[in-house]
Amino acid sequence: MKHVKRIIKIGCILCVLGFMFLIGLYIFAYFTEPIALNTANSYYIYDNKDNVIYQGSNNSEWVSLDNIDDKFVEYIVNVEDQHFYQHKGFDVLRILKSLYLNFKSGKILGGGSSISQQYVKNLFLEFDQTWERKIEEAFLTIRLETHYSKKEILEGYLNTIYFGQGIYGVKDAAQYYFNKDISNITIEEAITLAGIPKSPNNYNPISNKEAFFKRVNVVSKFLKDNDVISEEEFNSLNFNNLELHGKHQNNNLDTLMYYQDAVISELKNIKGVPKSLLDDGGLRIYTNLDMDAQTAMEMAIKENDIDDDNQIASVLVNPNTGGIMALAGGKNYVKSQYNRVTQAKRQVGSTIKPFLYYAALNNGMTAASTFKSEKTSFVFGENKTYSPTNYGDLYGNKDITMAAALSYSDNVYAVKTHLFLGENTLVDTLKSCGLKEELMPNPSLALGAKEINMLDFATAYTTLASGGLKRDLFFIRRIEDINGNKIYEKELEETRVLDESITYIVNELMTNTYNYNFVDYYSPTVLYLNGKLSHKYALKSGTTDNDYWLAGYNKEALMLVWAGNDQNAETPKTYSKAIKNIWLDTMENVEKDMDEVWYTKPDNVVAVPMDPITGKYNSKSKSLFYFLSGTELAYINKN
Repeated sequence: MKHVKRIIKIGCILCVLGFMFLIGLYIFAYFTEPIALNTANSYYIYDNKDNVIYQGSNNSEWVSLDNIDDKFVEYIVNVEDQHFYQHKGFDVLRILKSLYLNFKSGKILGGGSSISQQYVKNLFLEFDQTWERKIEEAFLTIRLETHYSKKEILEGYLNTIYFGQGIYGVKDAAQYYFNKDISNITIEEAITLAGIPKSPNNYNPISNKEAFFKRVNVVSKFLKDNDVISEEEFNSLNFNNLELHGKHQNNNLDTLMYYQDAVISELKNIKGVPKSLLDDGGLRIYTNLDMDAQTAMEMAIKENDIDDDNQIASVLVNPNTGGIMALAGGKNYVKSQYNRVTQAKRQVGSTIKPFLYYAALNNGMTAASTFKSEKTSFVFGENKTYSPTNYGDLYGNKDITMAAALSYSDNVYAVKTHLFLGENTLVDTLKSCGLKEELMPNPSLALGAKEINMLDFATAYTTLASGGLKRDLFFIRRIEDINGNKIYEKELEETRVLDESITYIVNELMTNTYNYNFVDYYSPTVLYLNGKLSHKYALKSGTTDNDYWLAGYNKEALMLVWAGNDQNAETPKTYSKAIKNIWLDTMENVEKDMDEVWYTKPDNVVAVPMDPITGKYNSKSKSLFYFLSGTELAYINKN
């Protein structure tokens, strides 16, 4: 009995001490500076011409609580924080209930955050789940409750909460979803908006109709059961007749938010940028976005779209800096926020071959080196075989040059080269070009049978496009606080990792993918674009069972396009042509006012007229093969 009394006594003392500590926190918070409510999430994103293309909630968009529809205010308070007007920042009973349910289920089903806590979260750029941030968050909640009335807190919350589709604040949400002022919405529209914040990208009525209807039904029943709406109002609800608007007031590109999401993702990883917007009142983020290029890319995707079951993704890079000029993570951000450029990994197919042939040239082979194109089975230890096939099962059944092999994308030639060099050689070459993906040295790597992220792959391709200089790809070039003080500026760093002369030869080899002189038993893989190009480009296509790729560049721009299916299902062959058109329309638009866009030939590189298929010297041939000076003599003297 003594032990029980002692435990109770200790428990009482701890409760008193805890209560005194809590009071002390509130007193300390009272003497701290108030948080500036109307600057939360105030950040601006600029394009490469320093024009604002996106802004989070800010002073100009702030709306008074008195001008917000009363129904909506009542609904969202009940849905998000029923005891908002009673507690002092923390709904203790709700938190305990949430902890109990999470413990009982063995997984996190939900939290117990109050509106005040959620508002504080809106002030943070970094949503990491560290204890340090949670403690800071808790103290900021106390500061908020100490200095401001419930009306002021609720107003700030409603002006900064995220509603999906890049929309912050209830005023912009009403305009985007319904093309209405927030003071003049229907009961169904108010319930819709009240239900979105729990999971903005899932519960908004535009991107996910099925989840949206489930959500509004749950919210409607909750409001009825808690006597917020009457039985009559509940029975008269009709969400099928909502007139949805779904358009931003400015920059209504369906793909622009993919770029903006990527910018915010990069922002979170930049050291030295404040985690919170509390102290400086906001940020100005200057990017590499070229709005003309982004618009051209989107228009090209729309004009060459095939169906809704498949996806297209693309990225445009300036090889001279590594700056990302445009990006489409999918066909339409409204329908899918999944960014296939920054998040997905797909097999890259034959687009990997330029790196293989760079490795070959760097190890003594030439553009005229030959292997026999024929159906081949490669035998390894323990009677293991590997039998690559050419597209369409077509073979020359004769010796062909590296130039022809790249032009036709001959798989047998590629695997023979890969095994001749040693399987680690291609791995090492890709790594030196900046590829981060872990690669296993195996025969199929030469054919791109490896899933690689597009942005990662674009980094490697930028090394080829820059003439052998490895550069990091980046979205953000500069960050300033709201007063124009520089917080961060991207330092352009480059490392020479490839031989400039050999890289030049590879780039010239890639122009043969659309060269009519190479038409023989097979046609160059991008011959479709011959006659449509106003500039010279290095091009390489890639095809797997479920993916279509095209990579192309010159010294001013690099663009990768992918088409496929998110479920890795079969993709219609029509997409092979579609991505070529997308690449062509975008690149030609970007370079329409440019003159010289090709590389200067290094002094130690010579051009020799040769038969494109056999690699024999032919002074009358229209096909030029490029050699490191001196290596061409063996071919000329042979004749």
